Parts: sequence; structure tokens; C-alpha cells
Amino acid sequence: MSDKRACFDFEIDFLNGGGIQGQDFRLDIESDDISEEALAAYIVADLRLLMVGAVRILNKRIIDEAHKRGEVKPAERRSGLKIIDLSHVIEAGMITYKGLPAPLICDHLSREQSRQHYAEGTEFQIDRIEMVGNTGTYLDTPYHRYADGYDLAGLDLERVSNSPGIVVRIEGSSDRAIDWTAFGASDVAGKAVLVHTGWDRHWCTDQYFEGHPYLTEAAAAHLRDRGAMLVGIDSFNIDTVDGNTRPVHSTLLAAGIPIVEHMTNLGALPVTGFRFTAAPPKVKAVGTFPVRAHAILDPVGSA
Repeated sequence: MSDKRACFDFEIDFLNGGGIQGQDFRLDIESDDISEEALAAYIVADLRLLMVGAVRILNKRIIDEAHKRGEVKPAERRSGLKIIDLSHVIEAGMITYKGLPAPLICDHLSREQSRQHYAEGTEFQIDRIEMVGNTGTYLDTPYHRYADGYDLAGLDLERVSNSPGIVVRIEGSSDRAIDWTAFGASDVAGKAVLVHTGWDRHWCTDQYFEGHPYLTEAAAAHLRDRGAMLVGIDSFNIDTVDGNTRPVHSTLLAAGIPIVEHMTNLGALPVTGFRFTAAPPKVKAVGTFPVRAHAILDPVGSA
């Protein structure tokens, strides 16, 4: 089958005045036809136009002509960026922490109910979620531990958005307690430090709640003193839960260092060469909330 191209004229108006026109413009297409709406979207994107108002496609016709550019895949359009999801799925009834209630997820307004309020063919789903902040993969702010610590609304986005990251691998260790020596060779200053224990393989099993790996108080002090920006772990808790103290939470949160617990898929990350994001909603007087933690790998060949 020969290549197809759309040939057309166009007129574009700008919201702040003025406009542009094009005659006999040609665009590679993948099928035998393309809608005027799709052509308009391609023109705006290809020309990187801003403040676009009306777009009119005129005299459209489809011609047989060799494509002038190779196939451009979505990943290539984003300069080779690769995104790694580091969060567990939140589902109704799942238990993140024994003793805390499972999330309740249900309809507030179902699609069927919404049809009573909107025109024919128009419907919406509005969901209701009832859950504690410590659900799924979540972030702790100092307010979680300290009454005078900053809360979700006071969280500095620089700590949780597009931050340089580093993975410290502990998977396979026979010692549950992760001491400061595990971090001694890593430059953690100004970085999101993600501790890969591999414990996420037990997620949604009874084993997840028993005998998990955790950081020692000395490890927390080391990360604080070496300037870590955030600390995350793919385990049940960053602290031991054998007693009723939580020295790692206390040390890190007192220093304003947020914690991300119950992470997953850290094995898919390189040790360095990625940017980390785990931004929660901006809620006042709440210290902990689920996040869609993820990493963006640096493009190959970048400095």
C-alpha cells in the first residue's frame, strides 16, 4: 500500500488577535483518511502554536505520496524519557497497615443516576473514597509526628517533585536492621534516597506485616546529617515496629525530611540517573496522604 498524505489549506485565529494562513499544506497520515479536527490538532502541535482560537481546515484531499518523515513514536516525542511507576494500586478493602481501616471506594453519583440530571448521551461518574491517610504508597510530613511540623499544605514541592534520586540496594540482606553503613558509600546530599529491600514482593500477603526490613536510628541520623532531601522505602515501615518508639520517623521528620513508605518496583530503577516525584494533594492540617510515586529516567547520553 502506498503512503498517504493529507493536502489542505488552513486558517488559524489567535485569541489575542491576528492569525495565520497556509496553502497546500501537506501532512503524513497513517490511514486512508483523517478528520478535520485531527488535522487541526496536528497543525497546532507541529507549529507549536499558543493562544489558538478557531482553526479552519479548507480544501482537504488525500493524495498518494511518500512520507517525508519517519514514524515518530510517543516516547520519541518526549525525548526518550522513560517513566517508572513506584506506587501500589489502592483498592477497596485492601489493608496497608494492620489495625487501620481499609479504604471504602463506592459511588457518590453513578453513571446511571447522573442520566437523570443531564441531556441524553451525557453521563458522569462521581466516586466517593473513605480512607485514612496511611493507605497504599503514602508520604509522611513532619505534622504526622509533630504538632508544630509542616503539613501537606506546607510541603515544599522541591522536596517531592522532579528531585534527583538515588537507590540504595539492600535486597537479599540477612539482617533486617539497615544501619548507617549501608549508606556510607552513597552521596545522598540533596537527593531523594530510595531504599530497595525487595519487601514489596509480599504486598497483600500476611508475610508483608511480619519481619520487615527497616532503618536504624543511626541510619536516619546519617541521612539527616548528610543532607538527604527525602527518604523512601519499599517495606512495611521505615521503623521497626517491635516496640512503641519510632526513632527513624522522629529523626527524619524532626529535620523536615519527608518519608515515603510502601513503595514498589524499585528494582526497575538504576542506582542514579533519575528524577523522583511523590507529590500529595495540598491539604491543610493533614500529615500523611497517598502519592503516585514515580521516577523519570534521564535520557540516554545526558550529562
